Amino acid sequence: MTAADFQLAQDRFFQRCGLRAESRFVDVPSISGRAHVIVAGEGPPVVMVIGGGGLAAMWAPLMAELAGFRLYAIDRPGFGLTETVAHTTSGIRSMAVRFLEQVLDGLGLGTPQFVTNSMGSTWSIWLALDRPSRVPSMVQIGCSAWILDTSAPFPIRLLSIPPVGRVMMRMQPPSPGQAEKLFRMMGEDISEMPEFRDLFVVGEQLPDYGPTWLDLLHAGLRLRGVRPEVSLAADQLGRLSQPVQLIWGRSDPFGSPEVGMEVARCIPNSELHLVEGGHTPWLSRARAVAELARPFLHQHSASPTATTVPTKKDG
Repeated sequence: MTAADFQLAQDRFFQRCGLRAESRFVDVPSISGRAHVIVAGEGPPVVMVIGGGGLAAMWAPLMAELAGFRLYAIDRPGFGLTETVAHTTSGIRSMAVRFLEQVLDGLGLGTPQFVTNSMGSTWSIWLALDRPSRVPSMVQIGCSAWILDTSAPFPIRLLSIPPVGRVMMRMQPPSPGQAEKLFRMMGEDISEMPEFRDLFVVGEQLPDYGPTWLDLLHAGLRLRGVRPEVSLAADQLGRLSQPVQLIWGRSDPFGSPEVGMEVARCIPNSELHLVEGGHTPWLSRARAVAELARPFLHQHSASPTATTVPTKKDG
């Protein structure tokens, strides 16, 4: 598959979601290449960082519901149309921080708010800890990767073992059935979203996707769970000064609602909301997720340096 094939599939998914958006590319020195960013809407800036082997275009259903903001959805290195870079256990945090900061600089953004998912949440937490002035607030949707000793479903941990992962990917090449099975493992049903399913399959067929996905998993996971070098521990979460809204799927296989409650207890200025769905609940419940995120984003775009909001723990 080519970048042109990917963009055609991306456009079809945008049409399904009723989203008007454009692609932008920015130079990123830390990857010696360019990052792909999807831009939509008008208003205060919000940067969206997807997780795992996800694609920035996965945010399209939620972007269509977040009127009133200028939205920037980023393909992380090696996924979608962003060029790849090495992912190593010792270097992933510094690479993630440099990458996100340089993308912000390339877009001319000083302190945008963040909407994040899974690995995108972990990368954004690292940025918030290492460059706190760049991250005024965050909406984190789904369990953050590698947080509080959480891990990943067993098949994903198997993929983190290089020779095993390569065999598994050869045995289950990208296909509509494989994509649907992957998302069922994440607690989501995409069988009624053929445009998204087809986009994801095309994304998996891009040249950098498979090798980058395996390198990323190996950098952070081993068979028995997360590598301690990259784990987000309670003391790190306790150092976050930014307001954080946690939107947690009740059926998220990466972390139960009880994990969400513990994360909320660790982050001083946080609020937790539980919603129906799995690891990416906005795919099928974008309006419900947007109704939670929108007031939070409006509140903190009006006062981006605010340091206190009431902590709320929902059901």
